[in-house]
Amino acid sequence: MHSSENKHIKSIGELVTENHVLAEVLHYFGISFFHHEEHSLKEVCAKYNVNPSQVIAELEEWAGRVEPTKDELFLHPIGVLVGYLKKKHRHFIRQALPFLTSMVEGIEMDKSQKSLITDLRLMFPLFVDDFIHHIHEEEDSLFERIAYLHEIENGSVPLSEGIKVFTLPSIQKMAEEHDAHDDEMKGIRKLTNDYQISNSASVSVRVLYLELQKLESELMIHAKIENDLLFPKAVELEREVLRKLRLQIKNN
Repeated sequence: MHSSENKHIKSIGELVTENHVLAEVLHYFGISFFHHEEHSLKEVCAKYNVNPSQVIAELEEWAGRVEPTKDELFLHPIGVLVGYLKKKHRHFIRQALPFLTSMVEGIEMDKSQKSLITDLRLMFPLFVDDFIHHIHEEEDSLFERIAYLHEIENGSVPLSEGIKVFTLPSIQKMAEEHDAHDDEMKGIRKLTNDYQISNSASVSVRVLYLELQKLESELMIHAKIENDLLFPKAVELEREVLRKLRLQIKNN
């Protein structure tokens, strides 16, 4: 029997313990793993009319994904960098946050952890709302500014309109404000005691803590790319555009 076929008859609990990424893959197929820990992958897939081989193939595809390094991103122009960050924003909004929300709302903990899950169910939605607001604000301000600067640079904006950029808050100011909001998950980290998992914790709780920790790690990398790469490139773009505008004004 092939290894993939072995996976079909293993319980969801076993498979998720071996690789917690499977929990997110199952969510992608509309399956909440914590409701089916005792059932085999084959049984659960039959219930949801999903091919188990397709689930395993998706898991392997996810495992093969490689994020570009900061050095690789540095070599790209700012437009490519913005495109990458927008893609990550979509990942957070459409995939990572809904998956974690489903776990926070659906996982049951034992009596000793009732207060923790109650607090988490209050705190996590606030974090999600704040983070999504941060994403939209960033795209509507910084990303739009970068796009506008490119239009000015390419001569697509009349000088009479382009000079209005002088009246806007500088990108350097945006960078300073962004840097002050990097630690979004501080409260959740404190509530979960730095994601420390007790030996007696259930599979569901283990996956929840691992996924929360994974999200925080992704957000830290994301913020570092923005602070160390995007903002310096954007500041330099703005400086060059303003220099060209001043030269145009002088020559008119």
